[in-house]
Amino acid sequence: MTETTLADRECIACTSDDDPLDGAELDELYENLDTDVWKIVDEHHLEGTYEFEDFRDALEFTKEVGELAEEEWHHPDIHLSWGEVVIEMWTHKIDGLFETDFIMAARMDRFYEAYAPDA
Repeated sequence: MTETTLADRECIACTSDDDPLDGAELDELYENLDTDVWKIVDEHHLEGTYEFEDFRDALEFTKEVGELAEEEWHHPDIHLSWGEVVIEMWTHKIDGLFETDFIMAARMDRFYEAYAPDA
C-alpha cells in the first residue's frame, strides 16, 4: 500500500469547536511542504513565496490557485506581481492553522512544479 501524500489528502473543514494547530502538530505538517517556499508565521498563518520567469507564468499559477480555492472553498490571500506570487493562508473560522491549510499549500507546491525554472 502506498502512503498518501499531504497534497492527496481530503480537505476537511474544521468547526468553530476545533483549536488551531500548534507546536509539534505544525512542525509535522510543515515538513511536507516546500520549505524554500513556505514559512509558518507566529503559529498563525502560512506564507509562501513562489518565483516565476515572467508575469504570465505568475498569473497562470494564480489562476490555478484561485480555481483550487473555489473548489475547496478555502480562500487564501494572493498577492500577484511580476515574477512572484505570495500566498497567505490560515483558517479564518478558528483564526489559526488547520490541516487543510497545509493540504492546500502542498497542492500549490504541486502546481508550481510545472512552472519552476529548474523543473
